[in-house]
Amino acid sequence: MSQFDKRKTAHEAKYAHDSELAFKITARRNKLLGTWAAELLGLTGEEAEAYAKSIVLADFEEAGDEDVYRKIKADFTAAQCEVSEHQIRREIERLLDVARQQLTAG
Repeated sequence: MSQFDKRKTAHEAKYAHDSELAFKITARRNKLLGTWAAELLGLTGEEAEAYAKSIVLADFEEAGDEDVYRKIKADFTAAQCEVSEHQIRREIERLLDVARQQLTAG
């Protein structure tokens, strides 16, 4: 195997690793976000856990965070829970940092 092939393989492996880590960070963030939202909605126990999972699944609808934001905002509106767009988006960003720290520290 030539030096070029070794470098190419190393770059491909790093890209795969980075992509997998980004996916795991986003999934962890969504679960944390679902737990946060469930608490504000007054959900506990299995209901809260199921809600957090629904937030993780909502992220598969489209690329980016808008699908997750829309689901949470719609659920808050339906429950008459007064949480602003700014608060939701700030929590999305904060929990992304928390998830990143959790997964890269271990």
